[in-house]
Amino acid sequence: MTPTATILLLGAGELGKEFVISCQRLGCRVIACDSYEGAPAMQVADEAEVFDMLDGAKLRAAVEKHRPDHIVPEIEAIRTEMLVELEAEDWHVVPTAKATRLTMNRDAIRDLAAGELGLRTSAYRYAENYAELLEAAEEVGFPLVVKPVMSSSGKGQSTVRSGVELEAAWKYACEGMRGDRQRVIAEGFIDFDYEITLLTVRHAGGVSFCPPIGHRQEGGDYRESWQPMAMSDVAIHKAEHMAAKVVDALGGYGLFGVEFFVKGDEVIFSELSPRPHDTGMVTLVSQNLSEFDLHARAILGLPIPPIHARPSASAVLLAEQAASRFAIEGLEQAMFAPPGAHVDVRIFGKPVTRPGRRMGVALASAPGEGTDRAREIAGDAASKLWIRYDD
Repeated sequence: MTPTATILLLGAGELGKEFVISCQRLGCRVIACDSYEGAPAMQVADEAEVFDMLDGAKLRAAVEKHRPDHIVPEIEAIRTEMLVELEAEDWHVVPTAKATRLTMNRDAIRDLAAGELGLRTSAYRYAENYAELLEAAEEVGFPLVVKPVMSSSGKGQSTVRSGVELEAAWKYACEGMRGDRQRVIAEGFIDFDYEITLLTVRHAGGVSFCPPIGHRQEGGDYRESWQPMAMSDVAIHKAEHMAAKVVDALGGYGLFGVEFFVKGDEVIFSELSPRPHDTGMVTLVSQNLSEFDLHARAILGLPIPPIHARPSASAVLLAEQAASRFAIEGLEQAMFAPPGAHVDVRIFGKPVTRPGRRMGVALASAPGEGTDRAREIAGDAASKLWIRYDD
């Protein structure tokens, strides 16, 4: 069978795995790329390539070898300058090379959102060494959040409440940096009621929004998410307006994970990812089309129908130690669903564990009982999963 499209997926984690499945259901051929063998998406892809995507020459070689219709980044650590070159040669980068370049770097997307588009954000300054971080902290004030401008899953992020914690925050940020840029952003701490991810789909028919997703983070990394998040109509309208403004500025088609802080009716832009979002794992059980289905449809130019969600939640399974020999136990107990609810589990298939690494997620829906009950069920299911270490 001739594929409907050939997709080169740059990054083969758990989000990429679900995206590959969505693409293959639509007849696509997918080549999953990552820096290590046996990555989750490689286990379901048609082909796989192992290389460092910060190596521009190897990235180009993979493109020229497979000649994809679409180049789809799924991680931050990519030589984005090469994507810009490839796009100039008429290769299609999703959603655009500009979007990938800007959003891989917190400073670039923040400058676009706050500087060019005038979106409301927290106060912020940049620092490329510890002395500059001291100056930034003096300008922004405490408490503040220190993050590498290039990282993922909360790596290198910390909240600093006084000057005595600043040096440790700088060192932690440097340890968590991805890529080759030693630069951090120091953000003023926002006293918010909650934070959301607004999954925003830019497609041939316009811009569509998924119902807002609430989430809880620890150390900048998500631990649980739920959908829909209760918000005022005013706050939802503001978030959708801001999200549409920034995705239109970035261009291209695909799904964007746009994060906001919310305080009453006030909405503050936080970050944006031009691809499926980890908190959006909940859409595997909540929506009529998951975030991965929506991303695939938008990329392929297919129709996006109205998006609906039922009360649902997700809760992650984390590893506690490093191991190459292990087993995940408790599936039978975790997947037992109370009456009227639905429970599912996704085991990511990562070949090794390390402390704090996401290894799976429990998913629950409670259509007649609401998101609070769905959160309880998902959290209970996740608590019944455990990792047996054989190393």
